[in-house]
Amino acid sequence: MDSILKYFPDLSSDQQNQFAQLGELYKNWNEKINVISRKDISNLYERHILHSLAIAKVIEFAPGTKILDVGTGGGFPGIPLAILFPTCHFYLIDAIRKKIKVVNAVSEEIGLQNMIAEHANAEFLIGKKYDFVISRAVTRMPVFMNWVKNNVGRESNNSLSNGILSLKGGNLEGELQGIKCFSEIYPISEFFSEEFFDTKKVVYVKV
Repeated sequence: MDSILKYFPDLSSDQQNQFAQLGELYKNWNEKINVISRKDISNLYERHILHSLAIAKVIEFAPGTKILDVGTGGGFPGIPLAILFPTCHFYLIDAIRKKIKVVNAVSEEIGLQNMIAEHANAEFLIGKKYDFVISRAVTRMPVFMNWVKNNVGRESNNSLSNGILSLKGGNLEGELQGIKCFSEIYPISEFFSEEFFDTKKVVYVKV
């Protein structure tokens, strides 16, 4: 929790309580269903929760914003962001049913009211519109854009125009070269000082 409070000191007592519960909940669930590398569970707060919250350093979602998390895995970045933005609406999907079981169990335990998680693939979202689509290391951006570009609505109420916000690592120049839409890379090391974030980025693509 120290790393969360270090960068987000204005959390309400309810938010602090929700974040504090995540450690034990994920540790217990991970022993039954492996949603986080077992050697990495001790780094949950830095490498999964805080990493997810890097998106909040790029944009503060306006109340009522609708956000789709594709390939959420164990609930990242969706669950930490849903805690941080209780007036926004989050829809988390993953193709692996057992991971969604964990996501729903964790959400219920901490009392999240602004999040729905379902077992689904991106191609089953025909006709559904969101302000932003978020992800963490799901696939290359051109492929991801083809999956979700029709799910981004046109009416924008945020500081950034509607689009994609993706957590990625490494050299992204080649991956983004073929994208015709406006894109921007935000190094997470500019927000968080931990060594883990030295090569991590938030990629924004206007759709």
